[in-house]
Amino acid sequence: MITQKYLDELTYEIIGSAIEVHKTMGIGLLENIYHHCLIEELTVRKINFSTEMKIPVFYKEKELKIDFKCDLFIENCLVVELKSVSEINPVHKAQLLTYMKLLKSPKGILINFNCYNLFKEGQLTIVNEYFNQLPKF
Repeated sequence: MITQKYLDELTYEIIGSAIEVHKTMGIGLLENIYHHCLIEELTVRKINFSTEMKIPVFYKEKELKIDFKCDLFIENCLVVELKSVSEINPVHKAQLLTYMKLLKSPKGILINFNCYNLFKEGQLTIVNEYFNQLPKF
């Protein structure tokens, strides 16, 4: 059963994985490189995930044939969106919120590898109404 506590512990593991990638690779690389490194780190840590998962988009109850994908969907409950940009913009946060809504995911993490301290300035964790409906423990 997914709980708020479980998601918090999973978030800690994901951010720890991203910090390990960031420490190993440094800043200034393309997002795709960090993506592949994070896939390797998650695999080593035995964390289940889907990568480049297609997100279904519906318009008036009709599924559209759109190639809309999130970077990582962890344990079928947590969306991870990766960036390697000079700064996080509101559109990046909106993108994550949209993925969370479409996947009915209670939590999401936006990770920007193009920073000096990933923990302090390179990650943003977001919860939504689905998270508040989960049991705490």
